[in-house]
Amino acid sequence: MNILILEDDATIAMGLEYSLIQEGYTVITSRTVKQAISIIEEDKVDLALLDLTLPDGSGYEVCKVAKHNRDIPVIFLTACDDEVNVVLGLDMGADDYVTKPFRIRELISRIKSVLRRHNRTDRTKSVFQFDNIRINTLQAKVYKDNEEILLTALEYRLLLTFINNEGQVLSRNQLLQSIWDIAGDFVGDNTVTVYIKRLREKLEDNPSEPKIIKTVRGLGYKVG
Repeated sequence: MNILILEDDATIAMGLEYSLIQEGYTVITSRTVKQAISIIEEDKVDLALLDLTLPDGSGYEVCKVAKHNRDIPVIFLTACDDEVNVVLGLDMGADDYVTKPFRIRELISRIKSVLRRHNRTDRTKSVFQFDNIRINTLQAKVYKDNEEILLTALEYRLLLTFINNEGQVLSRNQLLQSIWDIAGDFVGDNTVTVYIKRLREKLEDNPSEPKIIKTVRGLGYKVG
């Protein structure tokens, strides 16, 4: 479980890092908004602890990116406890708001609570992110680098099968069954190969070395 700490006060950052590591979390620290946004975009972050006022901007900016990319849980840590700031942070999608000074045990309890809530709702989430690919299942749209990609019904159905079984190896037969009922003509083993090839050409930066739809030799394919 990776937690990002955005805090420009070195003493607070070090104390938080030590306490969270003791709880078994992996901690990534950042002192600037720019660096925090880069970490969220490049690395897997499971929760973000964000200070509000930074030398190069606001934690609100990082919150926007965290929520847009993968709906990452966000807890604001700040000395600004007036109602306007609290409401603004929550309206932007923040999951909690903790004012300084805070007790570390209380913060850890809030972190666990936010993660539990997020994990429950994550089962019914409608937006999925894989590298630079975003799938919005409510809109039935797929984006690459924020530009929409047009998929056929079969391609989209195949992609949905992968994201609904994220991290699992799916055999050709399992994939074949997932697209059989919407095909107008015969769907065979070769059809799966063809459609995976087409999906890779549309989704992957380098289809010959796929990073999203991966081949598990002798078993099948998987995403995630």
